[in-house]
Amino acid sequence: MLESIATLERNIMKKIYLSIVLCLALFSSCEDYYDTDSDPVIYGETYFNADLSTDKACYKPGETVQFTLKEKPSSNVKIRYSHLSMVISEESLSSTSWNWTAPSEDYKGYMVDIYEVVDGKEKIHQSIAVDVSSDWKKFPRYGFLSSYGKMSEAIIDNNINNLSRYHINGVQFYDWMYDHHRPLAGTVADPATTWPDLMGRTNYLSTVKGYINAIHNKGMKAMFYNLAFGALSNAASDGVKEEWYIFKDKNHSEKDNHHLDPPFRSSIYLTNPANIEWQNYIAGRHKDVYNVFDFDGFHIDQLGNRGDVYDYNGDKVNLENSYSSFIAAMKQASPEKRLVMNAVSQYGQQTSIAKSDVDFLYTEVWDESKTFEALAKVITDNYSFSNSTKSTVLAAYMNYAKSNNRGYMNIPGVLLTNAVIFSFGGAHLELGEHYLANEYFPNSNLQMKTELKKSMTHYYDFLVAYQNLLRDGGTFSSVNVQSVDGGLTFETWPASQGSVAVLGKKFNDREIIHLINFSQANSMEWRDTNGTQAEPTLVANPAIKITASKAVSKVWIASPDINGGVAQNIEFSQSGNEVTLTLPSLKYWDMVVFEY
Repeated sequence: MLESIATLERNIMKKIYLSIVLCLALFSSCEDYYDTDSDPVIYGETYFNADLSTDKACYKPGETVQFTLKEKPSSNVKIRYSHLSMVISEESLSSTSWNWTAPSEDYKGYMVDIYEVVDGKEKIHQSIAVDVSSDWKKFPRYGFLSSYGKMSEAIIDNNINNLSRYHINGVQFYDWMYDHHRPLAGTVADPATTWPDLMGRTNYLSTVKGYINAIHNKGMKAMFYNLAFGALSNAASDGVKEEWYIFKDKNHSEKDNHHLDPPFRSSIYLTNPANIEWQNYIAGRHKDVYNVFDFDGFHIDQLGNRGDVYDYNGDKVNLENSYSSFIAAMKQASPEKRLVMNAVSQYGQQTSIAKSDVDFLYTEVWDESKTFEALAKVITDNYSFSNSTKSTVLAAYMNYAKSNNRGYMNIPGVLLTNAVIFSFGGAHLELGEHYLANEYFPNSNLQMKTELKKSMTHYYDFLVAYQNLLRDGGTFSSVNVQSVDGGLTFETWPASQGSVAVLGKKFNDREIIHLINFSQANSMEWRDTNGTQAEPTLVANPAIKITASKAVSKVWIASPDINGGVAQNIEFSQSGNEVTLTLPSLKYWDMVVFEY
């Protein structure tokens, strides 16, 4: 089901108009209204500096991984390298920095942990994941940037270092450009050193280039943002023809547009993405961009369902089907560059985008998909639409209503939603210079407290370390789980309020059982729009019974809520198909693995 025209117009316009409100409320002036200098490091309740880090967000097979530990370890600690639950190697650790050669096998996730044995028991001190993948498109983890004012190299590096610690392997440059139809300000021979964006914020060439360089140093992709079909009021003087637009009537008397009042420099007028002359024109403009900026590709935006629109000749334009030819034209013009396209509320995803030459599928999720069940369905639908060949990233804005005012992200809402997205094999566009709680990306009203930042490192470590279970094959299945003492209620997915949701996934030699705790949930709407989702109670040592499909040889568990996601073997007993075991604990999300 597609968004209604009225709802979609409201959402898209809000993306732009929110900037006016933010200007007035925060700075009383719209000139460079975000103080980017104060964004990267915020002390007090939000300060966080990771104890263990790597020099890149991802690595090619055989590449050297450099680790840095904030404090010198004690003499008894060891460093351990694991793939899933299998220990590859371990060694004593005596320094705050060391190297490891990434294994030669491509597209694998690893967990690295620092531990010691105390009184016969392992104590995990630190952990971090390592992604060994030659291309980001198999396991995309997408971040964003939204402000390009005058910045020092230190600020730029700090922002990108933070994203690297979350293993973000691609970054969308939101609203970086000059005009939509002419994104490069100046010329290739003489590019402008500064330029106004649509709102009038001043963007700096040095900042955009500095960000691209910092991103590449971390092994990430840099993707420039632009609409597939946007032109401003001055477009005719830049060579955009009347015949390229789409119109609200058959007589080409009214262009389809988003009307914008000052301080915006222009309304946005929509061209026909299937028009070959427009495709050639904008592809040429983007080649100008590539000749000045070392972007890796083009993040294509759209505006969803526009209703009935017509070309210059009065023929109805099937906008939903037009994106495949646009994407093909962009790829043909710059075959070495990457493409990603936003499917607003899935508009055009099945018919045009999913089978086109995009690196992965990207959906901006709106009210058609309010519940956790509906959110997960977007991911499974995308797998189906792409014949299980493309991963999914969701632009899913948490604490949406709350983002109109200053405050903090609600931790339970964020972690429960990420547990669902990650367990279904998706990723979440949410991390940039700040947390993303609104479709107008520069909105930085809501910050992450230290506790959430720490939890997010564990969740993203988990996403990477176990990507070969979460995002690399397998078949979703139903699994029967019961509480031994009746202390917990388990329900097979879809999630039910007041219970633990159970999601199974089968591989040839193992079975995965995800347990997501909605026992204390006060809503089953993932957005947690007012930031009121309740925190689940920590359940210590819950004993459970799980129905297995055959004889189990080994059971292990991993959770982003326990020991930073490090896997641990679990004792179990099996009688027939019934496996009984005791979990260390259950907070938000546990993953139980049966090896066959």
